[in-house]
Amino acid sequence: MTRFTTLTSRVIPLLIDNIDTDQIIPARFLKVTDKQGLGDNLFADWRYDDRGSPKTDFPLNQAEHRNSAILLAGDNFGCGSSREHAPWALAGYGIRAVISTSFADIFRNNALKNGLLPVAVDKEIHRTLADIVRTNPDAEVTVDLVSQTVSLPGGRQVPFPIDSFSRTCLIEGVDELGYLMRFMNDITTYEKGFAP
Repeated sequence: MTRFTTLTSRVIPLLIDNIDTDQIIPARFLKVTDKQGLGDNLFADWRYDDRGSPKTDFPLNQAEHRNSAILLAGDNFGCGSSREHAPWALAGYGIRAVISTSFADIFRNNALKNGLLPVAVDKEIHRTLADIVRTNPDAEVTVDLVSQTVSLPGGRQVPFPIDSFSRTCLIEGVDELGYLMRFMNDITTYEKGFAP
């Protein structure tokens, strides 16, 4: 897993509430067992027309949002089924953080386990961010996991919550198993104490 400490990027606005995992990555793309290529199908039904051509009015297809690594989404992002493919697709596209007012619990947990940072902010900050992106698509936002803050253009810093274990894993770039493996010597020593 790629380490996450600080990310500065322009922001992709997708200000729709209740975006579910089937909209993030439609079910027809779930036949794969690895993450390769899922980013190409991120938001496929919204992003492409019936012929497979990019829709020019969809934010991911607009030049000012290309190579942006932060998604600003509506409330209750990631609701619906528990598919892990949703954070895989977002990360595969290049998104490292999603900012919303709330996240579905299963999506949030899957995201954290796959190197994608869900950042929950209050409605006032969310509106402020939306206004900033609307008036200046080139504006950059910094998400700092070490200090647990989002820095808005102009310098205002906003704290966001994250549990300490997930924070540690993201900063160190390890999943749960990788975290446990750091204690292998201690585990082996402990187990030897019970050897006959």
